[in-house]
Amino acid sequence: MKALAARRHHRFAPVVLLLLALLVTGGVYAALAPSPAQADTASTADIETGKKLFQANCATCHGPNAEGTTEAPSLVGVGAAAVDFQVSTGRMPMQMNGPQAEAKPRQMDEEQTAALAAYVASLGAGPAIPTDEQVDGSKGDPANGMALFRTNCAMCHNAVGAGGALSEGKFAPPLFDTSERNVYQAMLTGPQSMPVFNDANITPEEKRDIIAFLDEQDQGSAGGLTLGSLGPVSEGLWAWIIGIGLIIGGAVWIGAKSS
Repeated sequence: MKALAARRHHRFAPVVLLLLALLVTGGVYAALAPSPAQADTASTADIETGKKLFQANCATCHGPNAEGTTEAPSLVGVGAAAVDFQVSTGRMPMQMNGPQAEAKPRQMDEEQTAALAAYVASLGAGPAIPTDEQVDGSKGDPANGMALFRTNCAMCHNAVGAGGALSEGKFAPPLFDTSERNVYQAMLTGPQSMPVFNDANITPEEKRDIIAFLDEQDQGSAGGLTLGSLGPVSEGLWAWIIGIGLIIGGAVWIGAKSS
């Protein structure tokens, strides 16, 4: 009994217990944590084609091996979804330096974009391009999407996705003409000043709910004229300049008629 008690109070016992606790914690986390996004599977031919496109259009800024330069970040590990978003919206290749890359007509077609995405995805695991089912807003809950959007997105993109100004010449773009796939990919990859909303922050089902809410905004406003959907500023200007202006004009006209 004395020998057993001595072992229990050995000076290295706390260290052993700490190591065991860390081991158990790591095992539980590995078992329960969401699995990391994997790189898209693609053929060798697609990857080679994408590499040639990258070297011709992207390597000047991002480096010959996408390792990044002083002009642009590394693309290792960004995944296919980031490439598909940036290239399909025309933001990349970038036309000129500025506070942020702006959307413009795309310079690569679907096939070229897919090959470029396959090459970048081959450099390191990252978010994959979402499936059609994942981005199908008709399968989402717009009411839940509204609550999620106004909690996580409205402070930049406006309450209905009309966009808004940010600091240092940057801006959150309007989302009315953004495709469902690119809305999902933007949440997944966090382009420009936007934070990343991975599946641990907003689940795939919740992302689809947000898409469902944005889809409903394209169906018009139940309240009538939207005034650009820019909120109380535009509504206040309308009330003070147009509304009160008409009242004053009417009062002047009535006074002139009665004199």
